[in-house]
Amino acid sequence: MQFIIWLISGIIAGWLTGQVMKGSGFGLIGDLIVGILGGVVGGFVAGLFGLAATSWIGNILVAVLGGVILVAIIHALRRV
Repeated sequence: MQFIIWLISGIIAGWLTGQVMKGSGFGLIGDLIVGILGGVVGGFVAGLFGLAATSWIGNILVAVLGGVILVAIIHALRRV
């Protein structure tokens, strides 16, 4: 059950990242991957500041933060 919640959170975070970054999006699977990887990046960045998400909404927000960072890096690499 936790895995399903994790996937749903990843999809939501990936979609929200696409909305924040005003890009064309990466499709359902791409948004899922951005959301999941964004969760890892966001968790790392939040940990650097001594922060941790303690709820489902907090996890999604941290994943969106990481997703925004990840998409910004991808966009920067595409320009080079």
